[in-house]
Amino acid sequence: MASSIVEEDLTIEGNVKSNGGSVDVKGNVVGDVSSDSITVQLSGSVAGALSAKKITIEGKHNGCLSCDNLKLTSTSRVQADVVARTMETESGARVVGKVEITGVQ
Repeated sequence: MASSIVEEDLTIEGNVKSNGGSVDVKGNVVGDVSSDSITVQLSGSVAGALSAKKITIEGKHNGCLSCDNLKLTSTSRVQADVVARTMETESGARVVGKVEITGVQ
């Protein structure tokens, strides 16, 4: 599986799509991100839609989010409408928006 990294010194204005790979956001993305797996690192932020099978957020996300498995760490700051099959949330994570956990596979 291919892995793509948006480094800390990089800002992307536009959509990011990875077919069959993963996207690791350490910098900033202003646009939608879609992939099999997405990680928004502590230093990273995304302003746009996130769509993947697995999403982990340590940093900031503003937009909408759709996935099978969502993990929000204690440092995550999410302002989004969330639709996920399962969600794991650490103490300290912040979520503002509509959250729908379907539990359906």
